[in-house]
Amino acid sequence: MEKYDVVAMGELLIDFTQNGYSEQGNPIFEANPGGAPCNVLAMLQKLGRKTAFIGKVGQDGFGLQLEKALKETGISTEGLCFDKEVHTTLAVVQNKEDGDRDFSFYRNPGADIMMSKEEVRNDLIQSAKIFHFGSLSLTDEPVRTATQNAVSVAEKAGIWISYDPNLRKPLWKSEKEAKEQICYGLKHCHILKISDDELIWLTGEQDYNRAVEKLRTEFSIPLILLSMGKEGSRAYCGNQMAEMTPFLTPNTIETTGAGDTFMGCMLHQILWKGYQNLSKQDMEEMLAFANAAASIITTRRGALRVMPEQAEIEELLKR
Repeated sequence: MEKYDVVAMGELLIDFTQNGYSEQGNPIFEANPGGAPCNVLAMLQKLGRKTAFIGKVGQDGFGLQLEKALKETGISTEGLCFDKEVHTTLAVVQNKEDGDRDFSFYRNPGADIMMSKEEVRNDLIQSAKIFHFGSLSLTDEPVRTATQNAVSVAEKAGIWISYDPNLRKPLWKSEKEAKEQICYGLKHCHILKISDDELIWLTGEQDYNRAVEKLRTEFSIPLILLSMGKEGSRAYCGNQMAEMTPFLTPNTIETTGAGDTFMGCMLHQILWKGYQNLSKQDMEEMLAFANAAASIITTRRGALRVMPEQAEIEELLKR
């Protein structure tokens, strides 16, 4: 079995992102391949890592477009399944006036939630160094059971587990259920990537250090990566905390995929530095590299197909 650096499981979907207006004043939307786990893998591929994806799309035009996008980026599609009955999941991403994004999902059901545990390629998970997943594959059955089963396969094989809650409130039946399921991921990961909003929502704490302490006390996660948007990012490992300012650019057009780009860069560095006993300097270097890549992706539409090259990231770091 071929060895993979990172195998990710979860949603692969079409992000309809607004790209101008027609002559009649109607918004024009571009069908970008998306889905957080694959965005992370696309960044890793750009950095020379070997990756594979496990997930499900519809046997339709969008599903075929997504398969093609994965093949173009070099992500292995061995674990990709097609659903004959249910269409590929769609998300419409609109920019709000405060610069944040508003997501509307067409997923009731969508093909990504139809993956059963029998369809998951356990051998792919067992061949990985890191298994990565998010909470969108915990929202509904049968994919929830499939994901939990995949996590237990990774645990039994001694694979490092990385998790991104990636909270999308409209996809949950209730906030109570969202918290319960998101906490499942927290209990089973070695590496957590969480945004400032998600951290406050989960812990009720406005102070980030106190909030992270709360999570560490309850779930004993070895490495916590906190993305803070325009405030930069932090990493917490053992008794060390590192913080890095962002690379703000006037050319930002949208922030879709910035967190996934950041996470791909962090996993790339974790593959050779590990996730334990990291020094403050280690973490500062890792965060600077990841922040630079995230800054570049905000100047492009979509994410999966347009991840930055290593040379571009290093060039920005030099500047």
